[in-house]
Amino acid sequence: MPLQAGITITGLGPGAPGDITMSAWEALRSSTCTFLRTARHPVVSWLVKEGISFSTFDYLYEQSPGFEDVYEGICRAVIAAARRVPVLYAVPGHPLVAEESVRLIVEAAEREGVSIRIQPALSFLDVIIAALRLNTGAGLQVVDGLRIDDNMPLPARPAVITQVYSRLVAADVKISLLEYYPPGHLITVVRGAGIPGEERIENIPLRGLDRLAWVDHLTSLYVPAVGSQRPESGEQGKNEAGMDDGDGSAGQAFRSGEEPGESGGVEVVNAGRRTLHVSRRACRFPLDPLVDLLARLRGKGGCPWDREQDHLTLRPYLLEETYEVLEALNEEDMYKLCEELGDLLLQIVFHAQIAAENRFFDMNDVIGGISEKMTRRHPHVFGSATARNSYEVTLNWEKIKAEEKGGSKSASLLDGVSAALPALMRAVKLQKKAAGVGFDWPDYRGAMEKYHEELDELKNALLAGDKKQVEKEMGDLLFSVVNLARLLDVEPETALTSTSEKFVKRFCYIEKKARYTGKILSKCSLSELDAWWEEAKNQEKK
Repeated sequence: MPLQAGITITGLGPGAPGDITMSAWEALRSSTCTFLRTARHPVVSWLVKEGISFSTFDYLYEQSPGFEDVYEGICRAVIAAARRVPVLYAVPGHPLVAEESVRLIVEAAEREGVSIRIQPALSFLDVIIAALRLNTGAGLQVVDGLRIDDNMPLPARPAVITQVYSRLVAADVKISLLEYYPPGHLITVVRGAGIPGEERIENIPLRGLDRLAWVDHLTSLYVPAVGSQRPESGEQGKNEAGMDDGDGSAGQAFRSGEEPGESGGVEVVNAGRRTLHVSRRACRFPLDPLVDLLARLRGKGGCPWDREQDHLTLRPYLLEETYEVLEALNEEDMYKLCEELGDLLLQIVFHAQIAAENRFFDMNDVIGGISEKMTRRHPHVFGSATARNSYEVTLNWEKIKAEEKGGSKSASLLDGVSAALPALMRAVKLQKKAAGVGFDWPDYRGAMEKYHEELDELKNALLAGDKKQVEKEMGDLLFSVVNLARLLDVEPETALTSTSEKFVKRFCYIEKKARYTGKILSKCSLSELDAWWEEAKNQEKK
């Protein structure tokens, strides 16, 4: 049928030529302006043989920094063309199933008064459902793998995750899912569903998702509901791909204190923003393997680099790993936190190994010492003392610390604040120590006045042109800001980190706008940069 003015959007089906609908075929044959979202679709080579002319947007995938930019670019191009001639826009599968570009085009067409018509088509979901014989009555969820953090599937219901384009995307999807699913949870990876000669289906544990070399743009995942899997008789501890899950649980979750083989379960934990379904089981991972590993690396025939290290050369790595743990905490990324805690633990074991080689102490002494200290400093838990609140706990803690030092007092109350701490953190600790004995403002108002006083002194130093005095007054000003934050019950490190991240996002927006306009950032005027900065700020309010 001939196309009407405006935009017709059709689907090319899952990939087999026989899955193209008659209406889509007629539209492809009669269109004089056809756009394909991508030529990376099995049916496209057949269209070329049939003499169908078209343009694709694959160049945007190569030029743009992310998929969001690609889809916005497609939308602009299709709308612009539709103002001149009738346009046919064809996408893989069904136009309204996991097609972000279609959503953007529909919204833009409605805003600008461009007529639009959507033709139904066979989607990849249809062939996946058929290939896996899924019962959609169980409440199947469909999630875009490129936006999984914005729409995390509920573990209690089965889900299909689309657009797992590559191993890199697969890794991102795996990391996100591991926050809610056990590592051994069996998933089904489907590539080229319904396409003769290309369909591939494999069952693997979630932890192995990014190890599949054949993942590409035709790949989707089926993730069964948590608790729906049970190990088969005689196959406990093996998944369907024959891989050992290590704990014999085959991806099942256990309640705290349960042993593998007892009735499993999933504990639901409210984490503030979302509900987590967390595997709970007794800890069975002693440090011996890691200690033995470090001993091997440092021993005869081990790693030359590891053997060259000492306590001093390892200092920057210890600091770096500590900050990476803090970064994972700030991002609330539990998978990353798990990894970074492992890296930090490695540094601790490394130092213990060096100390053991020099006959000072070993890892047993480290663990025994801290265990004994924590027991000693918690008499309200392990002894007969009482503590009704955290304030009393702190008082007991400080008293026990003083007793541990034999009653000897430091030359100064502030001696316990390490000079090796970052300046911002050290300033907070110094102020808290002094406030503990009453050397403090009654409330934030005094600290606010002190801030203005220090600001005036900085201005005077600037007017005098005294560079050394400017540095001193700047230090005083920063110290007063830290004090003001403390009295306002604001953690300055957190506040500054948040502002830094906000600056990064806004500046990235400026860079993106410069690319869109074809300008070099350093050649843009300050007024242009300020205008884009305000745009970025306004977007944050939406």
